[in-house]
This record gives sequence, C-alpha cells and structure tokens, in this order.
Amino acid sequence: MKSPTKPHARRRAYVNAEIVAPAQGLAGRGGILIDDGWILDVGPKVTRDSVGSGAAVIDCQGLTLIPGLIDMRVFTGEPGTEYRETLASASEAAAAGGVTTMIVMPNTQPVIDDAAIVDFIMRRARDTASVRVAPMASISKGIGGELMTEIGLLKEAGAVAITEGTKALVNANVFRRALTYAKDFDMLVVQHVEEPALSSGVMNAGEAASRLGLSGIPAMAEVIMLERDLRLVEMTGARYHASQISSALSVEVMRAAKARGLPVTCGVSVHHLVLNENDIGAYRTFFKLSPPLRSEDDRRALVAAVADGTIDVIVSGHDPQSADTKRLPFAEAAYGAVGLETMLSAALGLHHNEGMPLSRLVEAMSSKPAEILKLETGRLAPGAPADFALVDLTLSWTVEEESLRSRAKNSPFEHRTLEGRAVETIVAGESVYAYVRE
Repeated sequence: MKSPTKPHARRRAYVNAEIVAPAQGLAGRGGILIDDGWILDVGPKVTRDSVGSGAAVIDCQGLTLIPGLIDMRVFTGEPGTEYRETLASASEAAAAGGVTTMIVMPNTQPVIDDAAIVDFIMRRARDTASVRVAPMASISKGIGGELMTEIGLLKEAGAVAITEGTKALVNANVFRRALTYAKDFDMLVVQHVEEPALSSGVMNAGEAASRLGLSGIPAMAEVIMLERDLRLVEMTGARYHASQISSALSVEVMRAAKARGLPVTCGVSVHHLVLNENDIGAYRTFFKLSPPLRSEDDRRALVAAVADGTIDVIVSGHDPQSADTKRLPFAEAAYGAVGLETMLSAALGLHHNEGMPLSRLVEAMSSKPAEILKLETGRLAPGAPADFALVDLTLSWTVEEESLRSRAKNSPFEHRTLEGRAVETIVAGESVYAYVRE
C-alpha cells in the first residue's frame, strides 16, 4: 500500500490485509467493510470483488489490520498544566501510534473528582481530540486519600473507572469503603500498587542502584500494597485492576489471586517489558519511571506473564514532563515518560525478537482493555465502531524529538530505531492519521 489517503466515499472497504483480531478469532488474509462509522463486515470474504461498485476500495497489501488500540493509562496536562500536554496533542500522538481510545487519568488541576469535571473532559475531547477519550475519576476528593468521591454520579457522567492515578490509596479503611461502593455501582477500581513509605528511593533497589549511588525502591513495596489490596477485594468482591506491576514477585501474587477466582486484572507498561534498570546508564532521567524499571529477570518474568495471560493489559504509561523537570540530576528529576506514539512499535519488538505471538500483543492492547472497561470498541465485528489501524510490521523508524507529536519529548526510546508502526489509523470510520513515507 502506498502512503494512505483519506477516501471521501462514505462506504469503504479495506481489502487484502492480514487481519489479526483474536477476540473474534480472525487471523489471516481478508478485509473490512465500513459505512458511516460502523463495521458492516469483516474477514476473508471481504474482497475487492465482493464489495461491489458502491464502495471505495483500499488495497492493504503488505499491511496488518488490527483493532484500534485502547491505552488504559494516559496522563495529560489538561486541565491545568496544558504546557505539558493537551487532549488534542495527546490524541495526535495516540493516532500516530494506532491508539484509537485514550483512558485519561484524574491527576489534573483541578482533579477529576466530580461529575462536572468528567463532563468537561468529555466535551473538551469531543471538540479537540482526534481519537476517543474516556476519563477515570479519582477515588478520593482531590486525591487526598480521605474523603470518597461520589462514585455513582461519576459513573453516570461517563467515568469508566476510579483511581488515584500516580498514587496508591494508602488508607485501608477508605479503600475498603471505596471497593464496597464500587461493587454496588459495578465500577472498576484501579490502583497504583506502591507502598509510599517503602518507595522513597528513585530507582530499583539492587546492585545497579548501589553502583550509581542512588537510593533504591524494593519490589516488596509493590508486593505489600498489592497483597493488601487483594485481601480487601476478597472481603468486598469488587472488580479491581492493578494498573502497572513491575516485578516477578507481583506476577506470582497476581497468578495466585486469579487461581483463587478473585475478580482481578493487571497491566504492565510497555517500558517495563522492553527496558530494565541497566538502561538508566549514566543517570538518564528519561528512564526514571514509577514504578521503576526493574532487573532483567523481572523484565523476563513480565514478558512471560503477558504471554500466558497473567498480565492482562499493556499500557503506554504516557506521562509527559517538561524539559525543566527532566533535565535535572536523576534524584531530583520528575518521574514519567511519553509513550502513546511508541507503545505499539516497542511492543512489536517482543514479537520480532522474543517470539511473543502477535495475536496476544493485539489482545493485550485492544480487546482485553475493552473487556475490562466494558467498552464497545477494541473489536472487529459487524455492528462495532469502525476503529482500527493498519500496521506495517517491518517498517523501521527512528524516534527523534522533532518527530514526536506529544508536546513533551521525554521518551526513553529517543534516538532508538524501532521496527513496525501504524501507517493509518481510523476512528469512527474516519482516517485520523496517515504515515507519509519519506
């Protein structure tokens, strides 16, 4: 396929693609027929000859067609710190990465902690964003950890889950009450699993931290919070999602919880799947993340857990930071990295280099997040929204600051060449991104 262009016909068929849609059991050559933002048909029977003369036909030879990705952990600066990122700029980065739905976190100014702010985010997204946007709201007022928000009203306004975003809700009694109310409203509770009293360091505790002279954060800080939460889930029966786990110990805890039949899921940042603590090198602050990058053994355990389904979801952990908070001594720099535009490409490295099935990667970034959040997107089926991406699995590109669409440029993949990327992204039947080959 040459550089994609936006067809003007309302009914369009994308044919001759390799379709990967594990939730629908699709794997192999085929096409997709869309009309007015919805999927009419998909699969091997959709060909140039089958769609008739009433549809514009786009030949996708050499490309892979996947459901639009759903990123469950996106931080923006809107409202309050738009210099870091706006919904519009984040959506441009998302579209370039094959992401058709962004789930934005409540850590804004003001915090997304009441129905009016949820409504503002959704209206603002409709006006400015090129991809779908859904907010998570905070569990507590102002993310203060003490006074619960109105969970029912937040859900009614459009919040898809509740979370404290970058913080763990430490007060066990407040968290228990939140889980109890969330169960009544069938609201997902998402937790950043990190015990703050044990997390005063700046990178993974171990030999690498000692060699660099930096204070360490032990994996046990994650495990202790996770195990506490799971006991409260067992008490209340609420749906619970650990937003990012980063260690082999946490994998084992989640595996055991699922074996007990608890209604729990978990995610992992793509950065933790492809990078480790040694990438920090000479105090490179773009690799300062929360949770921190762990050991190579932990990384391998995380990859294996994605492959076997113990880890349900891969997220970008997109957390834009300005240059003046990143270009500081490592201990003083802010946590976070941008990732919307690189999530898919970085994850494809696991397919190319470590044998991860492509279908499992697609599932972890599309249909599984949709299932957990109860969204109608993330699938390729007749009657579903026409959200999908065309991917060139072999296209190599180099991540450079000037090419990133995010307002912030703090990518740990800066100057790195990645293999594979989205070359066209379609949301509600409209092309919102097309890669232009140089």
